[in-house]
Amino acid sequence: MIRDLQDRILQLKKEKDCCILAHSYMSEDICEIADFTGDSYALSVKAKSMPQSMIVMCGVRFMAETAKMLSPDKKVYLANGDAGCPMAEQMSVEYIESLKKQLPGYAVVAYVNTTAELKAISDYCCTSSSAVKICRSIPEQNILFIPDRNLGSYVKAQVPEKTFRLLDGGCPAHAAMKAEDALAAKKAHPGALLLVHPECPAEVSALADYVGSTAGIMTFAEKSDAREFIIGTENAIVEHLQYKCPDKSFYPMSKHLVCSNMKLTTLTDVYNTLKGCGGEEIIMDPELISKAVKCIDRMIEYGG
Repeated sequence: MIRDLQDRILQLKKEKDCCILAHSYMSEDICEIADFTGDSYALSVKAKSMPQSMIVMCGVRFMAETAKMLSPDKKVYLANGDAGCPMAEQMSVEYIESLKKQLPGYAVVAYVNTTAELKAISDYCCTSSSAVKICRSIPEQNILFIPDRNLGSYVKAQVPEKTFRLLDGGCPAHAAMKAEDALAAKKAHPGALLLVHPECPAEVSALADYVGSTAGIMTFAEKSDAREFIIGTENAIVEHLQYKCPDKSFYPMSKHLVCSNMKLTTLTDVYNTLKGCGGEEIIMDPELISKAVKCIDRMIEYGG
């Protein structure tokens, strides 16, 4: 049944001149039919370079918005229109504008997990895989990092030569992790390396053998000579790594490390989007695109 649905999607994809982009947190059956699967940074770069006239994003809203900003002449669809991102919606434009007035001379570096409206008033954008490189490379000395405090703290430690102002935002799933979650997993699997996403609190990252982006975690696990790993990010990565490396063992750091928004998108959503009876086309004001895409272009420039 799944294979039959996948085959129909692949056929429709050709007929519609469509590429399917899937975030790494998607389920395996979706990743199998995607033209490209990756983390937020990789998806951003691919969205700009794919030649097809239509894009279906299997992820959350800010990812589809980013694809539309980078390819304004293409039709861009979010496979499940209800898939949002709580972190992206945590801070208002008014709040960040007020902070900019209080902090003249600070460059606003926005995590890609933000709305288009916030990107429009930011100087630079970044992802977890590019944040350190971008903050180190930009000319400004003072940085207002929004919205994720945990990622910001990690970047601040890696770039001590600059001054950071951090806010109390973050990913609800990653931020809920505690040192005891990591310690319990390490006790249950004493021979496993702990690989953690920097959206987790510093107390968790301090216990890790590796801290990095989703793509970084996957690459580390694939190339490592170790045989067992505890994965401190969305539990879909445990599944993907087990498929990629069947001779290794992977364990979730916590059964609660699940993004409910990422889990909304199903293979049927992708099929219905291509059939024209599902999904949501991303329509954005050209002026908003013009303002917001500048910080994304800088992300690709400084993070490449």
